[in-house]
Amino acid sequence: MKDTTLKQKGEEIISAANSVRWELGTDFNDSIIETIYENATRISTKTVKQLGEKEAYSFDLKVDKIVTSKWLGFPLMFIMLAVVFWLTVAGANYPSSLLASLLIDTLHPAIKNLAESINMPWWLSGVLIDGGYLSMAWVIAVMLPPMAIFFPIFTLLEDLGYLPRVAFNMDNLFRKAGAHGKQALTMSMGFGCNAAGVVAARVIDSPRERLIAIITNNFSLCNGRWPTQILIATIFIGGLVPAGIAGIVSAGAVVAVALIGIGFSLIVSWGLSKSVLKGEASSFSLELPPYRPPRVLQTLYTSLIDRTLIVLWRAVVFAVPAGIVIWLVANIHIGELSIAEHFIEWSNPFALVFGLNGVILLAYIIAIPANEIVIPTVLMLTVLNAKMSGIGAGSGVMFELDSMNDTANILHAGGWTLLTGINLMLFSLLHNPCSTTIYTIYKETKSTKWTLVATFLPIVLGLIVTFFTTQIWFLFQ
Repeated sequence: MKDTTLKQKGEEIISAANSVRWELGTDFNDSIIETIYENATRISTKTVKQLGEKEAYSFDLKVDKIVTSKWLGFPLMFIMLAVVFWLTVAGANYPSSLLASLLIDTLHPAIKNLAESINMPWWLSGVLIDGGYLSMAWVIAVMLPPMAIFFPIFTLLEDLGYLPRVAFNMDNLFRKAGAHGKQALTMSMGFGCNAAGVVAARVIDSPRERLIAIITNNFSLCNGRWPTQILIATIFIGGLVPAGIAGIVSAGAVVAVALIGIGFSLIVSWGLSKSVLKGEASSFSLELPPYRPPRVLQTLYTSLIDRTLIVLWRAVVFAVPAGIVIWLVANIHIGELSIAEHFIEWSNPFALVFGLNGVILLAYIIAIPANEIVIPTVLMLTVLNAKMSGIGAGSGVMFELDSMNDTANILHAGGWTLLTGINLMLFSLLHNPCSTTIYTIYKETKSTKWTLVATFLPIVLGLIVTFFTTQIWFLFQ
């Protein structure tokens, strides 16, 4: 009975289209009438079947009943994203280690020895090799492997037809927040790289909603911040529980921070849409494309060339000057203390109000060009400020340790507590975008005002959140 009714409706639409076409003549808006006719035919073909006939797109419809269902849509979406993140993090460990071994453990000493053999001044060697080169090496080693894994997987899911279903599932939430349903796609892209997520906002037609998506994309944890989250969660959160469940608890803490980021994306989108970017959420017709085999060669080109290498190049360009600044502030002395030590000593009282410390503030200021160098910078500055000897390769030389226990010992010796670890995880989520993303925001918006808003709004939120976390912490002590 239902099939007969649908068929009758389809035939009525076609009949009406033909009638209008006959009355108006073929020369009057013929293309519009032709489109109506074709759409009616397509709809009736997809939705109507004769008795005993196999339903068109039956596989797609069966799958969509599961992946877009009210009860299973969101759990499946989070499971899919969790699998993608796990593949990215786990898969990037080995190539990142290889690149770090080659660029940092092997080439860095070789270049230093070459500089000494040609009698290069120590300060020039420090600026160029320990500063600029080492910063570039860290960015490449940490940033390249995750992007080379995440972006192809993300593009494959997009090509397969699953990502439009993610937008379909999230559309209601974002519309209630005054944003666009496609912001779910830009947010997901931001988990790989915020700069790429900002560029992906081009899929949103409305300028107002595109701007909201750009401003809030920084609340997606990019691959440069995952190592910080994982390291701090492992040391300070996983260290609270028995070793057998430490990995699960640490992973849960990182996922919780990522979910907090999604929450902030929705809250800030709502706040912007009700204030400075006031307006109604635009409706859009989201036609779910059929599932299809991904185009592997095109996927590899799009993800590796258009996304990975271009974003990496921008990050490297910004990271080299940052490495030079890091070396200079650690080696230029005013009196008995370096510039870095003076800043840490001056900013510590302010930082402690937010449950952080001067080392963290300085690291995030001079590591703005790339989140990937935050942890090496934090370790170097902690060793410098705490006057530890025999650790690292000298002032201004960024480093990481293979041993989690050794890393934990350095942080604890620098006065870090559980509160410091929790607030660093929150501040890592809620702080300014990296230089690459800031530059990309300006290119996409052509607006200094909105670039500044996108840069400083997360910092203000980060300081507010860490302040209240600190007050609550001491309230229950």
